[in-house]
Amino acid sequence: MAESKLKTAAKMTAETAAEPAATPKLLSGGNPQIVKGHGDAPVQAYIAAMPGWKSEIGRRLDVIITDTVPGVSKAVKWNSPFYGIEGQGWFLGSHCFTKYVKVAFFRGALLDPPPPGASRQKDVRYLDIREDDDIDEAQFTAWVEQASRLLGEWM
Repeated sequence: MAESKLKTAAKMTAETAAEPAATPKLLSGGNPQIVKGHGDAPVQAYIAAMPGWKSEIGRRLDVIITDTVPGVSKAVKWNSPFYGIEGQGWFLGSHCFTKYVKVAFFRGALLDPPPPGASRQKDVRYLDIREDDDIDEAQFTAWVEQASRLLGEWM
């Protein structure tokens, strides 16, 4: 009898492991609802759940940030990926909206030149990326490099 229960439990575990992970719920504007967590895995889960063309933008941005800032810290908080430096805080975050991906540079007003989107917060500057936009990767890389050297936000 005990052997039968073990075989049944093993079979159920194998079946469950073979099932694909549940697709994250998309919040307003198509922003993925991802469980809060630190490290690369939750950020990659967020990027994979970004709808349509936004997922490719998320992958490109993640590669640029990771290549530009070796050892960058990553997390998902408030259904948004964050990038930072251990002991210095978060320097960048992104968020999906219906028609664009918004990248927030938390000390963006101090970047040269500052990203184009103003904020109600004095230091924050935004870059909105729409489906047909060509990302100036050299400029984005320069912003990431500069931002990573500034004291970030503690959230």
